[in-house]
Amino acid sequence: MENVVVLIVGAGPAGLAIAACLSQFSIPYVIVERESCSASLWRNRAYDRLKLLLAKEFCKSYFGMNVLVVGSGNSGMEISYDLVAHGANTSIIIRSPIHVMTKELIRLGMTLARRLPLNLVDTLLVMAANLIFGDLSRYGIRRPKMGPMILKSETGQSAVIDVGTVGLIKKGIIKVQGSISKIMGDIVEFQCSKKISFDAIVFATGYKSTANIWLNNGENMLNGNGLPIKEYPNHWKGENGLYCAGLGRRGLAGIAVDVKNIASDIKSVIGTMSG
Repeated sequence: MENVVVLIVGAGPAGLAIAACLSQFSIPYVIVERESCSASLWRNRAYDRLKLLLAKEFCKSYFGMNVLVVGSGNSGMEISYDLVAHGANTSIIIRSPIHVMTKELIRLGMTLARRLPLNLVDTLLVMAANLIFGDLSRYGIRRPKMGPMILKSETGQSAVIDVGTVGLIKKGIIKVQGSISKIMGDIVEFQCSKKISFDAIVFATGYKSTANIWLNNGENMLNGNGLPIKEYPNHWKGENGLYCAGLGRRGLAGIAVDVKNIASDIKSVIGTMSG
């Protein structure tokens, strides 16, 4: 342990990526992880389609049950699709505006963004999405004012890649409900005063960082929500040798940028100390 230069907290995608980058520079490190394996969310708590977030047994985990999914990001939409595939009577709450795209459109957008302004790319993507999906507002799906590429760049919010959920919503197989007013046991009352009984509720509302809870003296880098105070792309470096990877809400691509910057900075610091 006396030769360890870097302590990495967490063996998820960001922790493993920074370990790989440090290894390339022959910088000694140790990883601490509270679970019994690396990438525990991917290995142990994944739904079949994405290998992420939801425990697999729960989907069968719902045959013949009335299930409400709260949240309409990629996880919420895919979970809803899988629940229908496993015989559940599925409803979903879509609270915020979302962009619905196909995988091919997202790939096209990322390719075009290398050569064209993002606002132009967004215009093309929205036009194509309208041709493919039509007007989704009648089904309770509103589109954000900001285009999908700019929205991702400025806020970290990703477009929803449709796996067939939109088609099920259009057919009425997945029912879109309004906002929740209150939950009383198995009864959910919506703001429109409608009450429905559900056997299960799945909250696919995202997650938040808890680093600010267990990290002492991290106030110079993280805010009260456990997210970086500095804006992307300068969010990754704090003071006194403290770094954060993957908290910029830019997905795996953002993690890749973070860990390269962090590893290079650590190498530079070590070089200065050695000199």
